[in-house]
Amino acid sequence: MTNLVEIRNLRVQAKTDADRTVDIIRDVSFDIAEGEIVALIGESGSGKTTIALTLMGHTRPGCRISGGSVLLGGRDMAALPQKALARLRGTEVAYVPQSAAAAFNPAQTIMDQVIEIVRIHGLMSTEAARAKALSLFRALALPDPDGIGARYPHQVSGGQLQRLSAAMALIGDPRLVIFDEPTTALDVTTQIEVLRAFKSVMKTGGLTGVYVSHDLAVVAQIADRIVVLKGGEVQEIGTTAQILEHPAHPYTQQLVAAFKPATRSKTVAVDTVKRQPLLEVRTLSAGYGPIQPNGRPLAMAVNAVDITLEHGQNLGIIGESGCGKSTLARAIAGILPPTDGHILLDGRELAPSARNRQREDLRKLQIVFQFADAALNPSKSIDDILARPLGFYHSMSKRDRDQRIDQLLDMVHLPRTVKFRRPSELSGGQKQRINLARALAADPKVILCDEITSALDTVVAAAIIDLLKELQRELGLSYIFISHDLSVVQAICDEIAVMYAGEKIEQIEPAAFGAAGGHPYSRLLHSSVPQLNPCWLDALEQDPELVNAFSKR
Repeated sequence: MTNLVEIRNLRVQAKTDADRTVDIIRDVSFDIAEGEIVALIGESGSGKTTIALTLMGHTRPGCRISGGSVLLGGRDMAALPQKALARLRGTEVAYVPQSAAAAFNPAQTIMDQVIEIVRIHGLMSTEAARAKALSLFRALALPDPDGIGARYPHQVSGGQLQRLSAAMALIGDPRLVIFDEPTTALDVTTQIEVLRAFKSVMKTGGLTGVYVSHDLAVVAQIADRIVVLKGGEVQEIGTTAQILEHPAHPYTQQLVAAFKPATRSKTVAVDTVKRQPLLEVRTLSAGYGPIQPNGRPLAMAVNAVDITLEHGQNLGIIGESGCGKSTLARAIAGILPPTDGHILLDGRELAPSARNRQREDLRKLQIVFQFADAALNPSKSIDDILARPLGFYHSMSKRDRDQRIDQLLDMVHLPRTVKFRRPSELSGGQKQRINLARALAADPKVILCDEITSALDTVVAAAIIDLLKELQRELGLSYIFISHDLSVVQAICDEIAVMYAGEKIEQIEPAAFGAAGGHPYSRLLHSSVPQLNPCWLDALEQDPELVNAFSKR
């Protein structure tokens, strides 16, 4: 087969704050044949996106290609001038970003934006471009393909917007398409819809692709070969089957192992005395928007939900985006006061709003948010961030606070020196550990974990789960774990509450989740979790019951 891409001894340098340069990509070499899809996989900071961007002749600010060559169709993208690169971007090589929302202008219709690249390059008339866009909308299995182009970006779902960003990339008939973690932020069922669409349009069109991801199970469904990266270097290259079944490099073995978390065994009570539940939520309802004459918000997100959390137990709340998981967590925490229902902690009812709760109630019930970047004040040092809850919940001298901060950093396995840094100087996994340390500073009984691993790569996420287990053993904590990732929930939770359209449809043990006789939606969720099997997506598409369930969503 003829190679479309040939990367040889690629090196990329970055400038540090101290005005020094460091190599972030070191002597990377691999080829991509015509019609082949190659996945770049590895943890955050491994160099996946940096390498992918060089295929467009681009580097992030502060970086530069310092050595080697990046040949696309015989042209060295690392050496071409900017005007030549501009002519190739969108026609020879196109890019599908992780966040489709950032790729669209909210003030323009979808159709105008999808056809913009062919109009800029003068590839076809506006009428022909619109016809080409409609054919792509159909190929990508978008609903209402004839009308969706007249909408604005905020009028379509996240999964639909991600497929529309692929249409935007494909309309110029590029020879190479780069997919940069395009399903990372999607729930499992939406992820399947997007993967099916991408795989179909790539294979049908015989396109060449680069798929950047940290999710080995996802790339297994779409990639022919996999390049494993760590620290800017290639660790292993092989076919998808070879990497999954016979990983040779220790790091690849670690990646594969991270996708097989052990299911948490049911905790056995140490006494026979019946204790009241640690946390009870009774017929809780909550929503958003202006209050209507009936006293309820315009948009109800959670409707009459009941859940129970026992002492020393963990409850997972799972469901696709928009089902009400995070709204439920915020209502329990008092951030979004519920419109109806009751929340009891240790048998005592909590005030609906956190503003009206006693300080002791706030201490016992803490929440850790999904995005560590948004949850940590960028202008404060880690020392200041951790000192605040210690000062609020506990009467401590400065000396005692300093000692406790060191203990908290020890508990989350971070070096004590990080307390002198700011959040921007930490990795994603380190920032999430600081979020946990801040919650632990209150000495809580219950921690609400709201999608806390969804923005992390697989290896780092597995380490956070192990940390949560360790802290539970040492401190006797209980967790409510909000997620759309079933494998993560099964690894840490004793029971799973399944939510759909704002309602809890069942609460079961992890081993029974998705089993025959359970709720059909639970089976759909269970079947949508990617498996370390390249044939998994194909088998899913051949199950008539599941295909029918997807079509009815």
